[in-house]
Amino acid sequence: QAQLVESGGGLVQAGGSLRLSCAASGRTFSTRMLGWFRQAPGKEREFVGVISSSGGSTYYADSVKGRFTISRDSAKNTVYLQMNSLKPEDTAVYFCAADGTRLGWWPGEFKADYWGQGTQVSVSS
Repeated sequence: QAQLVESGGGLVQAGGSLRLSCAASGRTFSTRMLGWFRQAPGKEREFVGVISSSGGSTYYADSVKGRFTISRDSAKNTVYLQMNSLKPEDTAVYFCAADGTRLGWWPGEFKADYWGQGTQVSVSS
């Protein structure tokens, strides 16, 4: 059974950086889009960004564009979220997700068929 496990969350001061990792097991997602989402307290889960199967294309929410970078290592079946210039409003539980439905690059139609359990990121002012 496919499983996604995030790690790397924590507490950081505003302006700082964190790198999240998401390791997949149970199946390979080398041909699938992988994405990151986040959910702040009292808010709905929101899209952060997505990366193509090759890693050559990425697409981000406007709120994180220029500050966050998604990358992947298909050999390790792992996707990363590098977060720089963090702001207090970035505080949330971050989830990785895999699109198990679509092949190819469809960033606007990403469908999260698999979810990780989430990792907490807290940014202090």
